[in-house]
Amino acid sequence: MKKILIVEDDSNINEMISVDLSKEGYSCVSAFSGTEAKLLLENQRFDLIILDLMLPGMTGETFLGEVRKASKIPVIVLSAKDELDTKVDLLTLGADDYMTKPFELKELKARVMVQLRNSGEGRGQKISLQYKDLRLDMEKKQLFVSEKPVALTAREYRIMELFLKYPQKVFSKNELYKYAWEEYYMGEDKTVNVHISNIRGKMKKISKREYIETVWGLGFRLI
Repeated sequence: MKKILIVEDDSNINEMISVDLSKEGYSCVSAFSGTEAKLLLENQRFDLIILDLMLPGMTGETFLGEVRKASKIPVIVLSAKDELDTKVDLLTLGADDYMTKPFELKELKARVMVQLRNSGEGRGQKISLQYKDLRLDMEKKQLFVSEKPVALTAREYRIMELFLKYPQKVFSKNELYKYAWEEYYMGEDKTVNVHISNIRGKMKKISKREYIETVWGLGFRLI
């Protein structure tokens, strides 16, 4: 389970982010000042930090500088400041991403997913993902069904990677599209359906059992 530190002094915003990300399977810890966040960071391990800039005790910019002295943890900055110079300064200081307030939770979740994926790939923390008789070799970018290789396109691989990272979780078309294409889902596009159908067809050449279930009105999941 990925652990996220949410540094935001507005209790309503902090709770809103924490509740929403917890629903996605993340473990969330809240801090309401820069000094509290620094103390938590010294005593716990986190996979990602969501950081507001306007903080009591220690500013977000100062805290970001402290983080970068000792760690490469991905940091997504939240700020009401929309000036280009502010964004450039923060990215130079070490922020990995920047979102302007007010923001959409769906977009924040997508950016969290991208940062965690990129940091995981960069550190090589997991070489393979496994669920029942499915195995995804993340180094070779290869899916195996009962140890027999399945030839996937890049998008099909990304879809299976997301499924195998969170087995049995139901993913909407929107979530699958954002992860595999790194773009925003346009609604009635049948692209995701076609790719799921193609993956199923390739798997059935090896095994007759069903691996991907359609959850009507919600999306898809591994079974």
